[in-house]
Amino acid sequence: MRTYLDHLSVERGLSANTLSSYRRDLRRYLGYLDTVGVTSLEDVGEQTVTGFLAHLREGDDAHPPLGPSSAARAVVAVRGFHRFALADGLLASDPAAGVRPPQPAKRLPKALPLSDVEAILEAAGAPGTPLALRDRALLEVLYGTGARISEAVGLDVDDLDTVDGTVLLAGKGGKERIVPVGSFALEAVSDYLVRARPDLVGAGTPTGALFLNSRGGRLSRQSAWAVLTRAAERAGVTRDVSPHTLRHSFATHLLDGGADVRVVQELLGHASVTTTQVYTLVTVDNLREVFATAHPRARG
Repeated sequence: MRTYLDHLSVERGLSANTLSSYRRDLRRYLGYLDTVGVTSLEDVGEQTVTGFLAHLREGDDAHPPLGPSSAARAVVAVRGFHRFALADGLLASDPAAGVRPPQPAKRLPKALPLSDVEAILEAAGAPGTPLALRDRALLEVLYGTGARISEAVGLDVDDLDTVDGTVLLAGKGGKERIVPVGSFALEAVSDYLVRARPDLVGAGTPTGALFLNSRGGRLSRQSAWAVLTRAAERAGVTRDVSPHTLRHSFATHLLDGGADVRVVQELLGHASVTTTQVYTLVTVDNLREVFATAHPRARG
């Protein structure tokens, strides 16, 4: 199993967060095999893997029952492990090949109305504090580029090209993409770089990170999340708001504005257009409204 995790890290180039999830799921799988008396790979059968899936859904004293998405992730990790063992000659057949991960119910991404997004951006940063410019720049970048939270806090100053108006984002699996940056985000970042970041740099060890904390180090994901949460509270936006909410809103507002789904796919860094197409479902209400008001035979 350690060899498999090394393979995922070195040869597949999976991110640290993904590797952590795989490691956690596989450790739980090992624990389950131990409880049912399985001590070698050859003793694992399809019923063993199916039993592990049922165990995940039912939970135990140490673990609550997992929903379809979390259970599916664990089964994917187990299936990958057994495929690797088969390819490495450790197994004669794959006992997990016939076990299908549970299909989660398709949930529409939660996109904010543009008015809510604008209110959150205006409320970024406590007024009169030196971090206000940083907070505004961070949220403008998140909404203006559709970046994941890990991509935003991972940015270095050199990743931003203010002349071309683009930013280099490092996505999942180390895949990089260049994304345009709107004028509002560029202006907010420029203000932060000139008026706030130099003071933050002086508080710690010099670093090339774009977004810094109060001690001069790179801003963490948790702190960036807190920046958004506080801004939403100040703006009076009561629904649940997360960095991924801004990413959903970015995609939905682009599609509402007439952007092609394949363009949005590139901007989001999705490997498959089918991942992006879930956002098109969000815009059906808009299409229905336009149809109802514009088509001569839409109303009785």
